Parts: sequence; C-alpha cells; structure tokens
Amino acid sequence: MTLANELQSLQNIKCENGKCVLSVYLNTDPADPDQQKGEWKIRLKNGLKKVEEYLEASVEDKDELKAYKNLSKKVEKEIHDNQTNFQKSVVIFASEEQDLWSVHYLQIPVETNFYWEETPQLEGLESVENKYPHAGVIMPNNHEVRIIDTALGEVNNEWLYEFDSGKEEWSLNEGMGDADSIMSGATHVDKFQRRFEENQHRFYKDMAQKVEKMKKKHEWKELHIVGEADMARTFEEVLQTKPASMVEKNLNQNDAKKVLSEVFK
Repeated sequence: MTLANELQSLQNIKCENGKCVLSVYLNTDPADPDQQKGEWKIRLKNGLKKVEEYLEASVEDKDELKAYKNLSKKVEKEIHDNQTNFQKSVVIFASEEQDLWSVHYLQIPVETNFYWEETPQLEGLESVENKYPHAGVIMPNNHEVRIIDTALGEVNNEWLYEFDSGKEEWSLNEGMGDADSIMSGATHVDKFQRRFEENQHRFYKDMAQKVEKMKKKHEWKELHIVGEADMARTFEEVLQTKPASMVEKNLNQNDAKKVLSEVFK
C-alpha cells in the first residue's frame, strides 16, 4: 500500500500506555550537497542513538526502552539492507504494540527527523504533501498515452491507452503490454504513422478529454506532461487544465520510478 493511502490508518494509531511508535524521516537524496559521501549513515546512527540516550535517562519503564531498541535495530537493518532502493528519502513508522511496520522509499526529499511518541508523527508528510500533491503524469507518444497516478512521490497506479487506427479511438490496454502489438507490417506502420501525425491535434484532443475525466475521478490536484517536445506541447495545447510541469523527454520505455525522478527533480 502506498504511503498516501496509509495516511488515514496511521492517523488512527495511538499507544494505550505511554509511547510506542518510532517515526523516522531520513534524507537520502544523492543530489543533496550534504549527501555526497553517504552522510545519511551518520545521521541515521546518531539520530537513533540520541533518542535511545534520552529514553535511558528519562524512562523508568524497561519494556518501553526494550521495545525502542528492538525497533531501532530493525529500522537500521532495513535501511542498510535496502540501499539499492534509495531514491530521495526513507520514511518509516514502526511499533511493536500496534503491530506497525510501514516502510517507504520516496522520490521526494524530506527533512531528517526521528520521533518516539504515542502516535505516528505525520507533520513531515503533511508539509511534503502540499509540495507534492496527488497528481497525474501524462506521457503522450504517437500511438499511445501512458498515465501514472502519483502521490508523495510514489506510484499509486498506471494505465496505458493505445490508439485504434481502425476505430480512430483510444482504448485502455488492460495488460500494459507491448504497444507495438496494435500494428503489423511495415506498410501498415508507415500509413498509421502518417495518418496519426496528420491528425495528431484532433486525436490528442479526444485523449485529453479522458485525462480530464480521470483527473476529476481520482481527485488529482496537478497534471504533469512527459514526452518528446512536439508531442508534449501538442498535448498541452488540448488540455483544459494547465500542467504544473512539462518534461520534454521520451521516457515511455522507462519504469515509473525513473519517470517520477525526472518529474520531481
């Protein structure tokens, strides 16, 4: 489950006796000047140790201290073991009492912080959510339009619409399969390509109407366009909603995480 979808359940978590929830926000952004030599390792170690030292000095409940130490070790192991998954940040919420283990590697930066409280500390996410709201990323190509649903820098869902040259309409590819399967034979491809280019504005306008309906249905706050310059600009022209950003690169063959990394640079 994505972090955006977990927010409601996280808001309902509260310890019955004392504090029991560890919240970790760790900046791992390789583009950050302060991260050029893996400083996240020092900040992770020092941040967890600082909370432990505070508990040792102030908490009489040995079970609480033991629970924190167990979670601290688990968090440290999780992060060290998954360095290949690093993007720009790691956010973790964990609790033994509440049977909570929520780990997310995000494409958006966060400010490094560590909390041991009665509830998950969500203020860091709420401020980030204002900068990176629920959005749709639209990726127009000649015969297909790829769409990514994203929130908090994570992929919620993904769709691929392909253009049916016979019916002259866009249809959803349920299997997200090979887009070239709609065409066969070099002559057919050439004719299809020429016809699409001649009518690109009209065909994209039909698809833009679908995008506007999806925006309303999924409650996207923003739209972003990613594609080759001419296609991206043509699609921008036919959209009713002004896109929040436009990346003029053909990234249709890249995985969604790579696409989001370009959108949220």
